[in-house]
Amino acid sequence: MRIIVTGGSGKLGRTVVRTLREEGHEVVNLDLRGEPSAFTRVDLTDYGQVIDAIAGVDDRHSGVDAIVHLAAIPAPGLVNDVATFHNNITSTFNVFQAARRLGITRIVYASSETVLGLPFDVPPPYIPVDEEYAARPESTYSLVKHLEEQLAIELVRWHPDLSITALRFSNVMEPADYAAFPSFDADAGLRKWNLWGYLDARDGAQAVSRALAGAGPGFERFIIAAADTVMTRPNAELVAEVFPGAPIHGELGVNDTLLSIEKARRLLGYEPQHSWRDGAADAAASVQPE
Repeated sequence: MRIIVTGGSGKLGRTVVRTLREEGHEVVNLDLRGEPSAFTRVDLTDYGQVIDAIAGVDDRHSGVDAIVHLAAIPAPGLVNDVATFHNNITSTFNVFQAARRLGITRIVYASSETVLGLPFDVPPPYIPVDEEYAARPESTYSLVKHLEEQLAIELVRWHPDLSITALRFSNVMEPADYAAFPSFDADAGLRKWNLWGYLDARDGAQAVSRALAGAGPGFERFIIAAADTVMTRPNAELVAEVFPGAPIHGELGVNDTLLSIEKARRLLGYEPQHSWRDGAADAAASVQPE
């Protein structure tokens, strides 16, 4: 396919663009920054720029088959709340609206784990968490992610042939980030804000690829996380210490993710291939005794 990726110069976007190209797709990166030869500069809050860039860009493309929308202010607190709201909701509406006006029926986009109730100052309704309970946005950033999902639900109702997949990505990490993980064990509260979850960017790209290939018409939302936690301490110990009153739904496992990825496994065939533990093991193996 020929695929637009918005935000293809970002932390997850770089890996998504590379992965899709390795799979044989033609990828056009729309962003505000990047290597001059590797992206087309577009302000996604300007609808005219958005629809023009998706319809075609001289010397880049003349129309696309699908859109992967990753561009956004990527977390709460990076700018003021009003700027976060205006930028993110406008950008997403513009991308979705341009796609439907141009007859592009396949969209995969970045929702967020934050809609699950992060930073869990109010304990989750049960653990492991999944997609079955109502969104619990606790920040302006998360509120926008919830509203984007509601927008997608209505658009697919209007257009039954439209496919929109919301990927609720966990905290995206690259291998260089894993050196810090062993320090998390000392304080169970340090990473409780997302139930000790994370996502390797390469597995995030896998989820995007699988959603592009396999999602049917309509709207679906999926939690996308690594298969394990950031901790070596067992889940039962962590939950008992930090969330002692939370109901337990199903098995906790020893270090299994508490952000359930069972729906993504079942419907997308998603299966994480990367763990911070692999990097730690490789680093330990590389140390030679004196």
